[in-house]
Amino acid sequence: MPSRPDVDRSDEVNAALLADLRSTISSSRVLTGGPEYERSVTLFNGAADIRPAVVVRCATAADVQAAVRAAGEHGVPVSVRGGGHDFWGRALRPGGLVIDLADMRGVRVDADRRVATVEGGALSSDVVAAAERVGLTAVTGTAGAVGMVGITLGGGYGPLTGRFGLAADNLLGAEVVLADGSRVDTDAEHEPDLFWALRGGGGNFGVVTSARIRLHPVPTVVTGTIFYPISQASRVLGDLGEILQGGPDELTVDVGLLPSADGAPAVYVAPTWSGDLDEGATENGPVHALTRLGMPLLVDIGRTTRSAGLAATDAMFPVGRMGAIRSRNISGISASITDVLVQGAHAFTSPFSAILLHQFHGAAARVPLDSTAFGRREPHQMAELISLWEKGDDSAGEGGARHLRWVERLHAALEPFSLPGGYVNFLGPETPDQVAHSYGPNTERLLAIKSAVDPDSMFVGTPLPCTPAL
Repeated sequence: MPSRPDVDRSDEVNAALLADLRSTISSSRVLTGGPEYERSVTLFNGAADIRPAVVVRCATAADVQAAVRAAGEHGVPVSVRGGGHDFWGRALRPGGLVIDLADMRGVRVDADRRVATVEGGALSSDVVAAAERVGLTAVTGTAGAVGMVGITLGGGYGPLTGRFGLAADNLLGAEVVLADGSRVDTDAEHEPDLFWALRGGGGNFGVVTSARIRLHPVPTVVTGTIFYPISQASRVLGDLGEILQGGPDELTVDVGLLPSADGAPAVYVAPTWSGDLDEGATENGPVHALTRLGMPLLVDIGRTTRSAGLAATDAMFPVGRMGAIRSRNISGISASITDVLVQGAHAFTSPFSAILLHQFHGAAARVPLDSTAFGRREPHQMAELISLWEKGDDSAGEGGARHLRWVERLHAALEPFSLPGGYVNFLGPETPDQVAHSYGPNTERLLAIKSAVDPDSMFVGTPLPCTPAL
């Protein structure tokens, strides 16, 4: 007799699912509780408290295939965990099956071809460290603990964007497990539509079990930080905006506002020079020119390996704090935008929050818009609005609500000055208007590919317009 639709059959379904999984995957890798389970469900954002039914610690692509097939057979929601840095916790789904790639972090470097073959769970720091050993580097974001595949699928702004493009622009091919459990290799010549979608369309099309990434002979850069007092923000950001408009590809500059040690906000300028090191280090060069925008509080600029730079960012943003993030794209740093940012900085509710602007220019802006799924190619600044606070911070008697209000107010205040859409790795269900415009004219093709390779929306990665991700 058919079961009544109002009867909860989750225990029955999960028991059948576990039996299916353990018939094909080592039972020690199928987790429903215990320390290994807890490690797998602990994410960067401590506010993302999500309890999946089962975690599968995959060791091979075959394990991934078995997990996908079992989830499909039993109708259980699927998520994929790489680095676990997504602020919404989309690496986990309530009551679902987690494909945890933490044991798939291998990196093989072909120094002659300047290509890294990266397993799906490799972190950005894993890839950069392996490449550095042979005098190369990879295009990544600013943090080493972020999953390499995850940041690449969503686009991947970073300090080498001006010279080498986005992380997505350096994806050469991938091995992908699709929703039916089949495994395909995709590149510009094989499954080209899927390859197009993977470069900026997010983790919505399958499980990338390995990726082939272009490397570059820039293991050392000239980089560092410059801090200015908030009282000089109008002058510093105004002059910096003019410098960035005509700057060379080799110079990519992050800028923002951070709480300083004494509690007062400060202007933060973080240049990265990826050209000739002697030119970058000279006192009259383009990097040190940024130390003369005003009267700096601190200058720490020098030659640094890229791995050291990633580690420094990881130290600034450790795992486990509570947090929320919002994002806007702006065409430039105008006086009106500076006023909004300064007001936001003066209203910081936590010493761990930050306002960061990431420069998009040079090589990334010269890629034709229709050649990848990434939806915006003109020069701009991507604003990353980060609200972070410690667990247990209830000093105002309202938990994290005041921290959330801060980021929402700043996000709203930037809207009149912002371009449509936003960076999909930093968008969630709270901003459907931004999601709707994030892929621009690439939206229709992207949704058609999604429908072809994952018609039942098994995979819900970064949000797509008009899909269950919203």
